Amino acid sequence: MNMNGERNIKAPRATVWAALLSPEMLRECVPGAQEVSGTPEDGFEAVVVQKVGPVKATFNGIVTFSDRVEHESLTLTGEGKGGVAGFAKGGAKLRLEDSETGTRLIYEVEARVGGKLARLGSRIVDGFAKKMADQFFARLEQVLEGPGEDDDEAEVKKKGWLKRLIS
Repeated sequence: MNMNGERNIKAPRATVWAALLSPEMLRECVPGAQEVSGTPEDGFEAVVVQKVGPVKATFNGIVTFSDRVEHESLTLTGEGKGGVAGFAKGGAKLRLEDSETGTRLIYEVEARVGGKLARLGSRIVDGFAKKMADQFFARLEQVLEGPGEDDDEAEVKKKGWLKRLIS
């Protein structure tokens, strides 16, 4: 399954870049992420709980980074094993460009599944993969841009997160 798209994020390119390499940000943005640890140089280990159709599984996986061009592009490659549910493998090529309002994040995602998950059928699996990618990029955009004007508590949380990220 392949998909591509783009998001316009109202944040500087350096901030978006730092967020993509942050285990805290990945834990915040990956739907169902329970744990994310590691470094961009060595890769991240993750535990993600997801339900795909009737199959609910805990995936233990690793994400590695390659083809990094500072503040411009990178490739993420991941693999997760969900026990009897099967496995998920995939990758994403990400590119950052300046836009009028901040940063344009352009992505190409490829995903594959095996085991019980593969038997669910391509419509269910493809729909799930698209939903996961959409949720991740929407959450990334939301966290980086901050809350609406009425959400003062979330604004404080955002400022604290950005301060830790940049410092």
